Amino acid sequence: MTWVQNLLSGVLIGAALIFMGFGVIGMFRLRNFYARILISAKVDTVGFLTMMAGIMVSAGFSFFSLKLGLITALVLLTNPIATHAIARSAHRSGYQVKRGPMDD
Repeated sequence: MTWVQNLLSGVLIGAALIFMGFGVIGMFRLRNFYARILISAKVDTVGFLTMMAGIMVSAGFSFFSLKLGLITALVLLTNPIATHAIARSAHRSGYQVKRGPMDD
């Protein structure tokens, strides 16, 4: 493995970890269910995509990276659909966000 491949995979995996860390902080800061489900879907999708890209760069062009690419494509298709189904079921069941001032 070349040093460029090592560097690029390290940068991608590091960026994924930083993005996921900021997403966890955002999950604690947001108080609304719908905002939390939005940020969790974004963090999960983009963080997973960046992490898998870093692992695929690290593995090089092989059968393993092809399998990771197929798994990544499957997650990119199913994650937004699952998040939408959860939010829609909460909305249809009558879940409402409480309005008014919130104390910290």
